[in-house]
Amino acid sequence: MSEYHPVFEMTMPIRWGDMDAFGHVNNTVYFRYMEQVRISWFEHIGVGGESHERGDGQGPVIVNASMDFLRQLHYPGDIVCTMTVGEPGRSSFDTGFELRRVDDPDTVYARGNARCVWIDYAAGKSVPIPDSLRATIENAPLVKAR
Repeated sequence: MSEYHPVFEMTMPIRWGDMDAFGHVNNTVYFRYMEQVRISWFEHIGVGGESHERGDGQGPVIVNASMDFLRQLHYPGDIVCTMTVGEPGRSSFDTGFELRRVDDPDTVYARGNARCVWIDYAAGKSVPIPDSLRATIENAPLVKAR
């Protein structure tokens, strides 16, 4: 999968409870930030919802995720998370993630990736990405949610 393009950006607060005993945001929380941006984008484009909750129908699952922790984050503050998507394959597409502080917008604090595979929930198998979702992924404009 080749070129990525930005599709969703949102601002979130760093919560006091996001920190660990060392006084910085715990590494696992960065994955939560990435997850929240991805889920918010899915909700924005109408993916997921009831069929995922019922365990039938089709939808995305994450098959791998990675994160490069570039700078420590500290409470308090707000972060801007930007999600990108790559060109879809038959049944999967890659997402990217960049995290910056609102008060330090030129510095990337973390960069991550996650591969989404479109599956049939009941069968537990990958299936082709629906044409409508493929078109959305390929042509999605950048949405800035606050």
